[in-house]
Amino acid sequence: MRITADFSDITGAVKPMHGVGQAPFYCEDFSLLHYLRDAGVPFARLHDVGNWLGGGLYVDIPNLFRDFDADPNNPAAYDFAFTDRLLCQLVENGVEPFFRLGVSIENSHDLRAYRIFPPRDPEKWAAICEGIVRHYNEGWADGYRMGIRYWEIWNEPDDCFRPAESPMWQGTREEYYRLYEITSKRLRAAFGNSIRIGGYASCGFYAGDDYPDPAQIGQTPNDRMHFFFYFLDGFLRHVRDTGSPFDFFSWHTYADVETACRHANTCRAILNAYGFADVPDILDEWNTCFDVRLRSSAMAASRALAMMLAMQDRSPSLLCYYDARIGPSAYGGMFNPDTWEPYKTYEAFYAFGEAYRMGRQIAVRTEQKADGVQVMGAVRGDGHAGLLLFANPTACAVPVTVDCRGLRPQSLVLTDDTHTRAALPFPADGALVLPPYSCFCVRGE
Repeated sequence: MRITADFSDITGAVKPMHGVGQAPFYCEDFSLLHYLRDAGVPFARLHDVGNWLGGGLYVDIPNLFRDFDADPNNPAAYDFAFTDRLLCQLVENGVEPFFRLGVSIENSHDLRAYRIFPPRDPEKWAAICEGIVRHYNEGWADGYRMGIRYWEIWNEPDDCFRPAESPMWQGTREEYYRLYEITSKRLRAAFGNSIRIGGYASCGFYAGDDYPDPAQIGQTPNDRMHFFFYFLDGFLRHVRDTGSPFDFFSWHTYADVETACRHANTCRAILNAYGFADVPDILDEWNTCFDVRLRSSAMAASRALAMMLAMQDRSPSLLCYYDARIGPSAYGGMFNPDTWEPYKTYEAFYAFGEAYRMGRQIAVRTEQKADGVQVMGAVRGDGHAGLLLFANPTACAVPVTVDCRGLRPQSLVLTDDTHTRAALPFPADGALVLPPYSCFCVRGE
């Protein structure tokens, strides 16, 4: 590969592609949050916090408002104690909460489902949501003024092709559409444009290649993957017909980078086709290596950085990786649950955080691009410092010649199978080799 990077040619802002889901804490030990601060992680999406049923303590509506028969206008009806502590710790570490209004997944719902049914009184549920927003943004009920921007209504309600089999929404499409309409309109009336209201954390676009024409997505589905599109068709029509507030659309993918890019294209095409070209899409659950045997590997790190770099040039305005928890889950790819030490995947977020702090993306021209390799460049506002980020998620070493214009390369930082954030000199001839499964940063001044 030959890379030409022009640090005077600004193409736009570096987007917050290095958000996370959950946060690395255990019980009341928040000592690992400094890792998020050090990497400049901008957002933590609060879904499945505390694991099963939200640990009975955090974020979920039934944890914050324990008696649904109570008065939502009475501060005493709310139990904010544990969620307050979590959010305060996040904010103190520079991480903005991305607040999911709803409930956690119930993976054992086949034994018994507890909270994943449509609220029996949607108007009251919306009033409870208003109380939660007011507590965290307007100081109500001995609360705070955190300025939380993103409020997401439920999570993956489209995973209900057969409602009794869904771990997240055992209701109909229409029941969710109505809940979204009622809640979004109430929150807009109460808070105006000071918050961003959206949803619905879609399961995704896995059947996207079968739908080259977005107009076809309303066809009756015959399987779960196509149901995702059927659900989306109904949702977008309902939002459009009822004038419901719709500030962002959130979606998920657990595909590889190439497939995820196709999903992003499909998502954008559908939103545009339904008249929502100005509504940003947010990829707030993704993971490219959810395998307990591989999550500590350089492969996992390089795949993660490749996703962030690829999506920087696609439509999503924000990404949240699933997830940053401390625990044995295959999805918890950032921290070792036994030692609490960062896995190599953390280094991908740290590297992207450097680019995010630079602020501005630059033009990078690639010749003879190697399959799978991703690259982007960033420059500081004063133009006196910049960097190039490379992700090589392949099993092959890739030679690269770098031509930097406007800044002089000074050093390298490498994470691969044998290095973790290792500082190396930049070769005088600009010829580099990206090792297999590597995250590579070239710093310049």
